Amino acid sequence: MRNPARTLYPKSYDTTRRLGFNDPGRKKTRRAFFMGLGSNFLYLQLLFLGLFCYVFGALFQQNGHIHNLGVVFVDYDGGAIGNAVRGAYASLESDTFITLVERPPSDFQTPADVADAVCKTRFWAGFYVAEGASDRLHDALQPDNAAASLAYDSTRVMSYVWNEALYPTAIDSAVSANIQLLATTARVAYSTGNGTGGVSSVSGPAALSVFANPWQLQSLDIQPTSQGSRAIYNTIVIILILIQEFFYLGTINGLYAQFKLYARIDPYRIIAVRVVASLAYTFIGSLCVIGTIFAFRANWDIDGSQFVLSWIALWLFAHVNFLTLDVFTIWVPPAFVPMVLISWIILNITSTLLPFDLSPAFYRLGYAMPAHEVYQVLIDVWSRGCNPQLHYALPVLFAWEVASLALSTLGVFRRCHFATIGAEREAHEFKERLDAAVAFQLALERKVEKKKSDRARRQGSVATAATGPESIIAVGTADRPVTEGDDEPEEKKQPETEGGQDATSSTTSDEESEVHDELAEIIHRINTRQQRETERAGGAANFGPSFNLPFSHGDGDDDGAQ
Repeated sequence: MRNPARTLYPKSYDTTRRLGFNDPGRKKTRRAFFMGLGSNFLYLQLLFLGLFCYVFGALFQQNGHIHNLGVVFVDYDGGAIGNAVRGAYASLESDTFITLVERPPSDFQTPADVADAVCKTRFWAGFYVAEGASDRLHDALQPDNAAASLAYDSTRVMSYVWNEALYPTAIDSAVSANIQLLATTARVAYSTGNGTGGVSSVSGPAALSVFANPWQLQSLDIQPTSQGSRAIYNTIVIILILIQEFFYLGTINGLYAQFKLYARIDPYRIIAVRVVASLAYTFIGSLCVIGTIFAFRANWDIDGSQFVLSWIALWLFAHVNFLTLDVFTIWVPPAFVPMVLISWIILNITSTLLPFDLSPAFYRLGYAMPAHEVYQVLIDVWSRGCNPQLHYALPVLFAWEVASLALSTLGVFRRCHFATIGAEREAHEFKERLDAAVAFQLALERKVEKKKSDRARRQGSVATAATGPESIIAVGTADRPVTEGDDEPEEKKQPETEGGQDATSSTTSDEESEVHDELAEIIHRINTRQQRETERAGGAANFGPSFNLPFSHGDGDDDGAQ
């Protein structure tokens, strides 16, 4: 059976251009290849090792930082239930448990004040015991008070306020679950300790039911966020937005490279077109992102005004990243652009994975990352103002926008500068090759003329020599009548003529080969020097990553304007 690879790609089996194993050129290439392979192998391994360590470091011993989450506790009751809560917290207090910060009722006169403190992010949650709860429970447990037992409402004992929209996956396990554990432990403490208020016996089904289940913890969630897609709002959504901007940036750079616009168009017009195109692209892209989030929000309570505000926030974030990535592609050497891109993505994502209270203090440098700031804005929008971080989140985003826009604008002038230098160099190189070809042609013509003149001089010398004694013989021979014997010299001359033609043809072929080799050597020498000059100048010229366009409309050879 015939090899299908040989059928599809027959030239891959052509060995005429293959270098031998011991070929000097192959040895040189092999050494350079493996040096490049090894160095880049090392760079990339170190880069990704560092990125993995950075991400896992942010999540390292997360449970050991739960004590940094403060929960305010207000005992409006001042009775046995509050004592049971204090006893339960004393048994649970550790680095892996929330910190209960008790405040007097004078600081928070009503449960609404507790909710307001949580809304303003002064605390991660608020936990309080309702006023008169201990007395109502005590009355319900009395054996001679069946009416109180039947009328007892276990939901009016203790409650907690929290905002699930604030890092929902983390706060569910770190805050809500621990408060529920605290309430359960307090129930045990109340049942086994002195918190029963002197009740020595309990009788009757109603009283026994109250004693078995003295309270039901009430959850007052400011913004319920239980839909499954909540897990990717601060991860995959951010990553896709960053990649989306990078791909369009590469597309724009590809267009400018294809149509060679940096050397043809005024820089101010290029700046205007790039800004308008990036604003339009990020405008539509952010609309698609927030539209998808809302389309799959399930029962999430979000209205139209929050949709618009979220759209604006994502638009700003997307444009900030477009400009920032453009700055990276301008000033960072092309070989390191992929490394910078993945590092930028990881730095941004790590800043949104967890609240900084659950990560080592080092990771607070994430406050400078645009992803962290836009996520704070989105939480504030989604929870209707219950994450008042706009006083620093928006300034950071706008600082990135202004700084990146300024550097990106300067980068356009830089690209135009080096594109013009490149165009001038190309014209100079073309002229240099043309001049070399013309000079070679003139030298060749002079060489041919010299050969012709030398041949003419030699022929003249032969003609001059013919005026000697030999000419008499030649004349006598010419005057003699032709006989049959004279045919033999003519026949002998014919082979000499054919041999002369073969010699002339061989000489011409050798001359053409010599001319070809000389011209090839000149062109190779010029190309080598020009390549070295281009490599020396290429370090400063960086037009950013560019992608081949899936849909092309012309090759850009014709002059035009934007």
